[in-house]
Amino acid sequence: MNKFLNEIEEQPDALRETLHFFSDGEGHKSLNRVTMLWKSGIYDKIIFTGMGSSYFIANAATCLLNPQKIASFAINAGELLHYQFSLLNKKTLLVCISQSGESYEVVNILERLPLDVTVIAISNEAGSTLAKKAHVALLSQAGKEDMTSTKTFISTYLVVYLLSLTFGGKFDQNSVPEVESTIQSVSDLLNNRNQWLDEAVRMIAHTPFVQLVARGTTFAAAQQSALMLMEATRNPASALLGGEFRHGPMEMVKEGFRAVVFAPSGITYLQSILAATDILKFGGKVLLISDQDPSVTHHNLFTLVIPCANEPLFGILCLIPMQLIVNQWSIEEENVPGNFTRGAKVTAVE
Repeated sequence: MNKFLNEIEEQPDALRETLHFFSDGEGHKSLNRVTMLWKSGIYDKIIFTGMGSSYFIANAATCLLNPQKIASFAINAGELLHYQFSLLNKKTLLVCISQSGESYEVVNILERLPLDVTVIAISNEAGSTLAKKAHVALLSQAGKEDMTSTKTFISTYLVVYLLSLTFGGKFDQNSVPEVESTIQSVSDLLNNRNQWLDEAVRMIAHTPFVQLVARGTTFAAAQQSALMLMEATRNPASALLGGEFRHGPMEMVKEGFRAVVFAPSGITYLQSILAATDILKFGGKVLLISDQDPSVTHHNLFTLVIPCANEPLFGILCLIPMQLIVNQWSIEEENVPGNFTRGAKVTAVE
């Protein structure tokens, strides 16, 4: 039995359950409580923190809130614990993200926190240390997950997206259909994978290194993709912001270089397409994931067009191809996809 693939295929239901939970009842009340805390004027900043996948989502959260003029920052939980703890005070609204709610660094931050610091939990586990100690808990509804993070990641990402809508007063009957459409597109990508998966795998798999390039909220998907490649295929991978890739790493590109470029419609779409075409120009191969066809043809390019013109929601949908690529790559190299051999699902040591 392929548990990793099973959990990938459970994602539409996980997303629907999470959306339903926060659309009404206790989940909706919790979103409003967090929003009212911020609007109280007590706090001068929001700090999002987490480790691994959760830290990636923390960065996406700042991209969603700062354009709303909500001062928000993402700090890795390990760095916050040891080097930047002094930033936490009664004017800080601290949002701790941990899918398990038991990550070593997050738990230790909670143990050291002054009593006057307000904590918001974003977690998948209601009975976790994080959820119990938080003033408000925002609980994704992904269900149990054993392998490399898939459904817990995108469900947690959805929680952050819904929180950003609530802050802006836009989580209403007009925004829900767009989320529902994205969830349906997740199902469609899973059901239609035979149409594109082999070609996508051929373009980037079984190579010593994969570079992933993205910007904005979609960078969280690039980081998560790199982590999946490292965890599940035991293969080196790196995620870089599109601008950072220009500042030196482009020198790596030569024949045999493989890259995944995420290019959603948005303010940096053209820059992302240019990065992809330059990689091709210098001899690299590119898997381009976008919501529109850039009309670029090249024998070293495979473009996968996915239907999602909402840039933040693109961060959910664009992960599905990478999950399926990682699964097939692992199987072809006779690994158990998503299985941990040198660590554990929940990191309890530093």
